[in-house]
Amino acid sequence: MVTATTDTRRWWALGALVASMLTLGFDMTILNVALPTMAADLGATTGQQQWMADAYVVVFAALMLPAGLLGDRFGRRRMLITGIGIFLAGSLVGALAGDVNAVVAARAVMGVGAALVTPLSLSVLPTLFGPEERTKAVGIASAASALGLPLGPIIGGWLLNHFWWGSVFLINVPMAAIGIAACLFLLPETKDPASPAVDTVSTALAATGLGALVYGIIEAPTRGWGDPLVLGTLGAAVLLIAALVVRERRVERPMLDMKLLAHRGFLFNTVAATLVTFILTGLLFVLPPYLQAVLGHDALETGVRLLPMMGGLLVASRLAPKVVARFGARAAVSAGLVVLAFAGFLGSRTTVDSGYGFVALWLTITGLGFGLSLIPAMNGGLSALPRDRAGSGSGLLMTLRQVGGAIGIALLGSLLAGAFRDRLDVTGLPAGAADTAGESVVAAHLVAERVGSAELAASANSAYVHGMGIVLLVCGIAALVSALLAAAFLPGTPDAEEPGAPDMAAERADARQ
Repeated sequence: MVTATTDTRRWWALGALVASMLTLGFDMTILNVALPTMAADLGATTGQQQWMADAYVVVFAALMLPAGLLGDRFGRRRMLITGIGIFLAGSLVGALAGDVNAVVAARAVMGVGAALVTPLSLSVLPTLFGPEERTKAVGIASAASALGLPLGPIIGGWLLNHFWWGSVFLINVPMAAIGIAACLFLLPETKDPASPAVDTVSTALAATGLGALVYGIIEAPTRGWGDPLVLGTLGAAVLLIAALVVRERRVERPMLDMKLLAHRGFLFNTVAATLVTFILTGLLFVLPPYLQAVLGHDALETGVRLLPMMGGLLVASRLAPKVVARFGARAAVSAGLVVLAFAGFLGSRTTVDSGYGFVALWLTITGLGFGLSLIPAMNGGLSALPRDRAGSGSGLLMTLRQVGGAIGIALLGSLLAGAFRDRLDVTGLPAGAADTAGESVVAAHLVAERVGSAELAASANSAYVHGMGIVLLVCGIAALVSALLAAAFLPGTPDAEEPGAPDMAAERADARQ
């Protein structure tokens, strides 16, 4: 049997996982840079552009939970390679697509592959690394995933300056091929043949329920929260997820293991990781339009200017294990959230004239708080899992994080859009032009250029910075509240139990036999 202590290839195996996570990370943002060019070439409407970006997210969130179970049952390495292969196939289809529907379909296929790769990349870490090294390994994997976010605009901007828009899909092909080869030669196979059988009904309920939830959240900022389609979709999501929970509680070997949620270590670390993701997506959501529309940078320059966050994250990835060893995971998560709150409060003081230096400062602090809070929370959640449920448990953790990110974008995006429209001065503009200007700061700048109004452009910048300040203030408050909750409810040690919780440490010991 391959063990964490005897396998000298484990760090090379981690490198294979990092390559996969990096590819998925920058694919989350790379398409945004190419959308204007794609819209011109394919004749895509605004709604079609939205779904070219969002088809990936919907499928990704909907399938992560059953994907983790498939890895437990059929082999985590096998399903990981399968996921990378599906992602590669979707990338090829996207690169060769000739119409909008083909691009949307390609993005959905890529979401299927990503749903397999993400939870399984994390679920093999407890097998590869012992407790003394696992925090460092989780930090490296988390840094690779986060590094992809600013890399997306950088790579996409460079590709669009030299090649056609299909190159933003084609770049995934060599990365995915390297990931497959590395997994084949470096990654040991792990599985649990006794894991629950794949329940078709439960899988369908999980996929449709989470898909409907993410769909409703994505559509709400555009259609409005009171729109019948949004309300109907969210209502259906609640019913489907409730039906899933009821069904899973009645079966002997459930796909959604409620015992995991009854364990304080897994539950509250998962909640903490989800809240961190919610806050971080809000911070990242408001920055690109500010850097591009207000400060006047192009897509490539914008990606480069997001890198200070990675500097803070890389420092935190080295600092987090030391903080955990000295003060405990609960203190590390709480302190990281306090740092994240400070970054939000500091960022809310940004003005039109602040310049990039001030942004770089609070962006660096954001990365530091993100790493200090997320890495110990992820490690604590994974450490609470017995090995025979590593795939399904990490799938549940990552599903909740992804849904938390979608909720963050939807809710904070709606708050930003409302504040921008309320503050924007469209006095003297025709009704149609005023409506268009109120859609976004980019649209307002286009209208200002068309009508030759410097006042409108200045008002758009001021209104956007005002809305961004509100969003960052809300993020800061949310982070501070999360820090208090983490300090109150997170267990002091990974294996801390509460009365009535299952003996997960004993189950892990049994799984190692």
